[in-house]
Amino acid sequence: MSASVHEQPSETHPPKAGRISRLKKKVTTRDGWLGDYDYAWLCAPSLPFGNHKKSRPPPFYALDADLPLVLAMTSGLQHALAMLAGLITPPIIFASALSLDSETSAYMISASLIGCGILSLVQMSRFPLFGGYYLGTGLLSVVGTSFATLSTADAIFNSMYNDGTCPSTTAADGTITRGACPDAYGKVLGTSLICSFLEMGMSFMPSRVLQRIFPPLVTGTVILLIGASLIGSSGILNWGGGSNGCQDFPTSGIFQLCPTTLAPRPLPWASPEFIGLGFLSFISIIITELFGSPFLKNISIIVGLVVGCIVAGAAGYIDNSSIKTAPAITFLWVKTFKIGVYPPAILPMLAVYVSVAMEAIGDITASAEVSRLEVDGPEFDSRIQGGVLSDGVGGFLSALFTVTPLSIFAQNNGVIAITRCANRGAGRWCCAFLILFGVLGKVAGALLAIPNPVLGGVTTFLFASVAVSGARVLSYVPYARRDRFVLAAALSFGLGDLLVPGVFTHLFDRVRNPNSALQGLFDSITIILSTPFLAAGIVAVVLNLILPHESADVEEEDGVEQVDAESQMQEEK
Repeated sequence: MSASVHEQPSETHPPKAGRISRLKKKVTTRDGWLGDYDYAWLCAPSLPFGNHKKSRPPPFYALDADLPLVLAMTSGLQHALAMLAGLITPPIIFASALSLDSETSAYMISASLIGCGILSLVQMSRFPLFGGYYLGTGLLSVVGTSFATLSTADAIFNSMYNDGTCPSTTAADGTITRGACPDAYGKVLGTSLICSFLEMGMSFMPSRVLQRIFPPLVTGTVILLIGASLIGSSGILNWGGGSNGCQDFPTSGIFQLCPTTLAPRPLPWASPEFIGLGFLSFISIIITELFGSPFLKNISIIVGLVVGCIVAGAAGYIDNSSIKTAPAITFLWVKTFKIGVYPPAILPMLAVYVSVAMEAIGDITASAEVSRLEVDGPEFDSRIQGGVLSDGVGGFLSALFTVTPLSIFAQNNGVIAITRCANRGAGRWCCAFLILFGVLGKVAGALLAIPNPVLGGVTTFLFASVAVSGARVLSYVPYARRDRFVLAAALSFGLGDLLVPGVFTHLFDRVRNPNSALQGLFDSITIILSTPFLAAGIVAVVLNLILPHESADVEEEDGVEQVDAESQMQEEK
């Protein structure tokens, strides 16, 4: 072991007696518990004054290096907390959109945490299958509820309420109040279950084919619009007080005030109090980034939630009924949903799985880079194949776990980069913490009690980070004339749909008496066109495949590559 890198262990497995001896040494010695990691560096704040001495960076712990127990647990907790806000946001949004009760909502949060912990263990493994294929990446790859599902599910829920699948009532003033519709969630689960086979099939395609169909031009556009659409449909609305209809200022019903008139301190949407609470959470994230220790910087989202909740609780904005009704211990299938298939959602959900596969390819590449592994060659290609297959299998199993499709999370790559720990032992501890958080039902109840403005201030930043990830992917595009044309065409649909959300919802209103099959097709097209990243993604994929590469574009790309190569040589000198 060098001073800066803990090398991978050899492939030969020690005998049983040797493994027992190593385990005994690990749990009974100081080196086994603490190692030589600089824990002071991990926890020391970045103060704006004082003499900052440059300390030796902590060692880099590779994929299967021998990791001290305290560091494994600490790094695992960082990973779990770093992804916690991203895991709880989708079930909270789903439950709010379907007007589900707090008990069901708390269960959905617990199921999401438990499912993510279990399926992350599968993704981190690398099970050999037949013919050189694998299941899992073998990297510190964690999974979470895909944000790509959020925008699509919102359009699917709207369609269900519009066609009478879900109940709704219209008041005398025209205000529409949606009733609870758990069956809609069950139909999304069932539809995602059958559509997951598409991603499983895609995993057996050569990685070079997938990268040709989904280059950075396509994946960056999709990820950018996913983040942007979530800011407008959820993040900023909750920052103002709620996204359940109170933002429309109805004159009757419980949504006259946000989050409802039954809340401890209801107020009109976008009241200064709500905006201030959200801004407090937002600014807490920025302050943590400025002055926090590396540990706190990795969990700055949680810091924002905690600070916002403390102030909101002191001011009387928190309703603790969800904590009281939540069970002490829970697990999967404590509550179930009637699994079904919603035919108009099949095509949109297939497109979601395509986008999930695109995200997985980019996230696996980033995880390999930050783990100091090769990002080309047969081994890397097998990690891509195993990761995409595990994502597809995860989509199937997550539906059985009563969770919407789970896919690889990219947020944890930042934790690896800062802590210099890419070890799967830390990842397994992360999974243990996630499962523990999910099993403790009161934790889910407490997370559900977070006021909308606090959650909105944090998730707006979180969704903006997703958009920034898309912009970063787009930075790899050489922007030849053809690339600019494809991107402009895709954003014509994506940004247009984002800025004027209802532009495609009445496309087939004048079609008279369509049969059920034709109506289902119309609904599918409406859902796709009403989801910005799906519409833009389809346009980008089609144009990228059919538009020829012009000779001028090739010369321009070659020139860019030559300039990059020369710059790299100058840096090396």
